[in-house]
Amino acid sequence: MSAPTGERSVELDIGGMTCASCAARIEKKLNRIDGVTATVNYATEKARVSFPSSVSAEDLIEKVVETGYTAQLHTTETDAAEADSGSSPAQLLRQRLLISLALAVPVIALAMVPALQFRNWQWLSLTLATPVVFWGGAAFHRAAWANARHASATMDTLISLGTLAAYAWSVYALFFGEAGMPGMKHGFSLAVERGSSAANIYLEVAAGVIVFILAGRYFETRAKERAGSALRALLEMGAKDVAVLREGGEIRVPVEQLRIGEQFLVRPGEKVATDGVVVEGNSAIDMSMLTGESVPVEVGPGDQVVGATVNAGGVLTVRATRIGSDTQLAQMAKLVEQAQNGKAPVQRLADRVAGVFVPIVIAISVATLGFWLGAGVSIATAFGAAVAVLIIACPCALGLATPTALLVGTGRGAQLGILIKGPQVLESTRRIDTVVLDKTGTVTTGKMTLAQVIPADGGDAAELLAVAAAVEHGSEHPVARAIVAGAAERGLTPEPVRQFVAHGGKGVQGLVGARAVVVGRTELLDDWSITVPESLAAAKSEAEAAGRTAIVVAWDGAARGVLVIADAIKDSSAEAIADMRALGLHPVLLTGDNAAAARTVADRVGIDEVIAQVLPSDKLDVVKRLQDQGRVVAMVGDGVNDAAALAQADLGLAMGTGTDVAIEAGDITLVRGDLRTVATAIRLSRATLRTIKGNLFWAFGYNVAALPLAAAGLLNPMLAGGAMALSSVFVVSNSLRLRGFR
Repeated sequence: MSAPTGERSVELDIGGMTCASCAARIEKKLNRIDGVTATVNYATEKARVSFPSSVSAEDLIEKVVETGYTAQLHTTETDAAEADSGSSPAQLLRQRLLISLALAVPVIALAMVPALQFRNWQWLSLTLATPVVFWGGAAFHRAAWANARHASATMDTLISLGTLAAYAWSVYALFFGEAGMPGMKHGFSLAVERGSSAANIYLEVAAGVIVFILAGRYFETRAKERAGSALRALLEMGAKDVAVLREGGEIRVPVEQLRIGEQFLVRPGEKVATDGVVVEGNSAIDMSMLTGESVPVEVGPGDQVVGATVNAGGVLTVRATRIGSDTQLAQMAKLVEQAQNGKAPVQRLADRVAGVFVPIVIAISVATLGFWLGAGVSIATAFGAAVAVLIIACPCALGLATPTALLVGTGRGAQLGILIKGPQVLESTRRIDTVVLDKTGTVTTGKMTLAQVIPADGGDAAELLAVAAAVEHGSEHPVARAIVAGAAERGLTPEPVRQFVAHGGKGVQGLVGARAVVVGRTELLDDWSITVPESLAAAKSEAEAAGRTAIVVAWDGAARGVLVIADAIKDSSAEAIADMRALGLHPVLLTGDNAAAARTVADRVGIDEVIAQVLPSDKLDVVKRLQDQGRVVAMVGDGVNDAAALAQADLGLAMGTGTDVAIEAGDITLVRGDLRTVATAIRLSRATLRTIKGNLFWAFGYNVAALPLAAAGLLNPMLAGGAMALSSVFVVSNSLRLRGFR
């Protein structure tokens, strides 16, 4: 009997990656195995691998280990262990950075300020710089060694070679040259001349570069950790325990012990434990935490309910139909994870340039050493020139190029209510041409408000609203709260209500003064044999066709009017859409509402393209479809059901007034919930990206311009130090211009 040929897939947690080229190398190695298709994501540090039955998961792990990295099967226990561990990678990096910074600052100050250079200061510099180079920079040296074993070079290679060369030459100059003599000074001279390299030390270069690069790695790691918490936030939304009906009684058990087919109770204010069908009871289910939609859904026997939603009304008895990983909440978590892992690996600009720059610098250094040895100069002079090439090429300003621009840009963004998660986000903003906008909570306020008061012929609008508000004052339903708030805004003071009764899913009734009042759906009025006049029925139908909620108010056996409740459009939405169009962006409105309601909102804010009646799980497919059409898509949303689409989009913008999961899944968070900040966020991101590119150009420019002088043996060490300091000052100054962004 032949073995099954079905394809399987696993997810691996990858360790030891330091840049995008590491991910590319692992992916390449895995894809060389027959029948294997692998995608390695540097940002999430995961590999998604499909493989035939002839290959085992152990074979995949072994191949990753052979490549020089670590791998293990990803499980929910792994996530839990990461969440429970006391120290995250970002915290460990921060600790390493702060200690290295404390040791490196005196080294740099002593080297650059002659007035601080006391007798034998160079030996203190050696003592302080040594732990920075070997402990602070240990990760770079390990990565460089792993790269060397696989005949490749990355930014880590240049950092390691440059810092070790600077350190090694400093030790040589101190112990075997003239730099260790008491009274040695580092003076300032800008002359281009060939001198005695054995009299100079470069400890400030070795220590400074390590600190700068550590800072960049720390900020990047912190951003990645924040992005990764989206899935944890999703899964934590569910109920923790449930009141199950067993053996004729009610017992409360952890939700994990609930089984399919069992019945459980959901009291007002409680979360629905899992997906199921209502067996008994009527209520309104608040879906806002899951969907972002503001209007609770009325449910009764036979209706489906979704786990993690909140019961806003009466007591429900629910039969569980799906549990664990089969629930809608779990499926959404899986969608977010798949969308995140499907993104292109983060390609840092510095790494891309370093792929070409590093091998060239190493080749020039080796060629310089060979040339001068062939020319008959001393070994010290030849080695000094070769080391000078590595030192001037060492990316001091390069280490500052991205972090400083990102820090200033994100700092300015925070002042404007815009939180940018990391450097990888900025590259996406440059190419965006389409902005998909979730309607509820994004274009609209997401809160129910009283839109219209329509009295019957000859009726009084103020009296109608005051009477309705008096009865609704006894209800906690969002529609009731909108009516009460609407009355208060108009200065109306409702009378007290007596004999208040709420009819789940239909409406309310009560006595207001001498009136017997009924407020609710036409079904409730039918129970009281109250007929709705044609004029009011037409007004109600017109409101509902526009996607609004319309309820009828009646007293003393006659319908007295209609109240229209709507999700109000934000005042800033129309201006925001105009700003997006000015940037050359094409806005698209996306909603689960009916087409008429969506079209009404779109027309009022100036959006031409509308995609309506979209299920929560289908929003991801809409974004994919637009991407398949060749569009580069930004998604703006605020609900959990937007999270997967936010992660799939080329740029995800989450409204800060929305759910935590949407915020975590987005690339940019708009704190104030003002849609106008979408255009501002894109402008700021593009300005920050331009600054980073400019910084990288000048950082490399200084190095490249000085390389010929270093190779010729004409680079005065102080000139090298001055050029490096100047390039760093330029990079920082260029980044600080972002503080003036408007």
